[in-house]
Amino acid sequence: MTTSLNMLSEDCISTVLSLTSPPDACRFMPASSSMRSAAESDIVWGRFLPSDLPQLLSRTHTQLTFSSKKELFFQLCDSILIDGGISTFSLNKVSGKKSYFLSSRALTIGLSDEPNHWIWTTNSTSRFPEVIELKTISNLEIEGRISTQDLSPNTTYGAYLIIKVSDRAFGLGSIPSETSISKHENSVTNTAYLCPLDDQKQQLESLFFMNRRRMMEKRVVEGEGRRPTKRGDGWLEVELGEFFVGGKSETVKMSLMEVKGHQLKGGLIIEGIEIRPKC
Repeated sequence: MTTSLNMLSEDCISTVLSLTSPPDACRFMPASSSMRSAAESDIVWGRFLPSDLPQLLSRTHTQLTFSSKKELFFQLCDSILIDGGISTFSLNKVSGKKSYFLSSRALTIGLSDEPNHWIWTTNSTSRFPEVIELKTISNLEIEGRISTQDLSPNTTYGAYLIIKVSDRAFGLGSIPSETSISKHENSVTNTAYLCPLDDQKQQLESLFFMNRRRMMEKRVVEGEGRRPTKRGDGWLEVELGEFFVGGKSETVKMSLMEVKGHQLKGGLIIEGIEIRPKC
């Protein structure tokens, strides 16, 4: 294929490579000097950049400096602060699809302005200036929203609550919370716990809360009782659900709330909700 492409003009090669993917374009660079020039051209990398690029750049928190569209593409593959620093945006290096991270400041959190229940603080491992930590509350309500217009079309996305659990945490692993993904009148619910329990503590709390737990889980249409999984950055993530982005512009609501169990809890640290492609 490389030999056949070398017979074409540089513009033609660039047009062909623009129909591939970022990794494919990079693989052709070492083939020859003319192939490298074509593979690095703005024709190729402009195709990999999102169509709403001007609007995205207008939302960035810091000024980006780049000399080519290829350079801009790889800058956008890192998390870029947008919307005054309360969210981030990034591109997937392989697919070029868009991801967003809504910080805790970009979410609606019940009683977040009440210092008796929540405290805004900093965390050295967070990408945001602030995170929110739960002191104590009985009714947990967390909600984030995003427009499908901001996301990549024809893509299945997953939404993940990104959290940490402090050493002083209590009440987070005994009663399930309800997770929900809603678009218009369509809603898919599930259940999740907010901390991974060690075996001994899980057995004790299971015995103590067994009847109450069963009652709570019956209030949810379907539930797996998902547990948080550890990420490479040291945080935990809880999958809230998934949704498909078609051609129509819709608002997606992502939420987590206690299933009316009114279990007193504390020690939850929330960084935000990440929305990223699942494939």
